[in-house]
Amino acid sequence: MSDTVDPILLNFIYAVMGGALTLLFMWLGCKLFNHLVDFSISQELGKGNTAIGMMVMGIFIGVGVAMGLVIGLGLN
Repeated sequence: MSDTVDPILLNFIYAVMGGALTLLFMWLGCKLFNHLVDFSISQELGKGNTAIGMMVMGIFIGVGVAMGLVIGLGLN
């Protein structure tokens, strides 16, 4: 199948699918963590709690880097 598809189009499809998967896993990770802790992340962010903001940033960066590596290594 990949021999008949233009490599540029195939890489674009991989990038779009990878981006969607990354967003999905970031959302799932944040929801899972929100159920594990005894406070609401959205309420704490609304109060201006910068520690919670940094924690969420760390989750997003970690999941994004992990998914990026998986997707990037899968392009070989």
